[in-house]
Amino acid sequence: MIGILALLTRIFSNPYSNVIQKRLGQNGFKSLWISFFAYFILSLFCIIPSFFTDWARFDFVFWQNVLLAGIVGAFGNWFLVEALKCGELSVLGPINSYKSIVSVIFAFLLLGEIPAILQFLGIFLIIFGSYFIFDGSGEKISPKIFLRRDIKFRLLALVFTALEAVFIKKNILMSDILTSFILWCFFSAIFSFVILVFIKSKIALNFYISTKRNLKDFLTLCLCMFLMQFSTNIVFEKMNVSCALALFQLSSLLSVFFGWRYFSEKNLKRKILGTIIMILGSIVVILF
Repeated sequence: MIGILALLTRIFSNPYSNVIQKRLGQNGFKSLWISFFAYFILSLFCIIPSFFTDWARFDFVFWQNVLLAGIVGAFGNWFLVEALKCGELSVLGPINSYKSIVSVIFAFLLLGEIPAILQFLGIFLIIFGSYFIFDGSGEKISPKIFLRRDIKFRLLALVFTALEAVFIKKNILMSDILTSFILWCFFSAIFSFVILVFIKSKIALNFYISTKRNLKDFLTLCLCMFLMQFSTNIVFEKMNVSCALALFQLSSLLSVFFGWRYFSEKNLKRKILGTIIMILGSIVVILF
């Protein structure tokens, strides 16, 4: 029962957090700042619980996974928000199905695994469903589409968040849900801050504007990210990553609806049809 509730929470909170991220981006905030400020607020709430954890019991391998999860997580969220700023939510949400194709490519290149026939069918369904998504946004599907700024950033986010999921799963197995969540907040905030400093962002000015004018949206985003990541950790604890990622694809339908509802994006029915086809293809690729 807890697993089902966590899964439903994850399916809803993820696309709604994208709504807030896109809205903040439209209000003029830099993508990386949106990510950092949300991680920073979450980290503040994690300070007290962190005192009740015996950090000395964890070995080098655990901390290595934590660092890697923080790095790829910070970049993944940055790329995602950057994509949302310049693209349609109802297009970028369904593209998450391409994560399964990326996993097949990596498995072939790094492990020499040959895709099964059913996996080729799943890949075909994902590409076929993409036709309805892109055609619904006024464009025909072609290789040139993947050179668009929003699509490039979404695909980068897809790769980095997939890697993050693997490291988080390892962290949960070596610790527990709460510890993994606390470290996810801390290290994602740290590495987002490092990148902000590196690109010479006006941190003090952004902090003032964020708290003065958009604090409600940032707090809502933090709540969504808390629900999303904590529920994700629960799901990862109760099932393997591939099954979890397959079920998470259902959030793409909400992304299409939210894009229509909050940003007046067009061709709702066509995009829903394409999303359903892509979800089926993704499930076939991941599970078979």
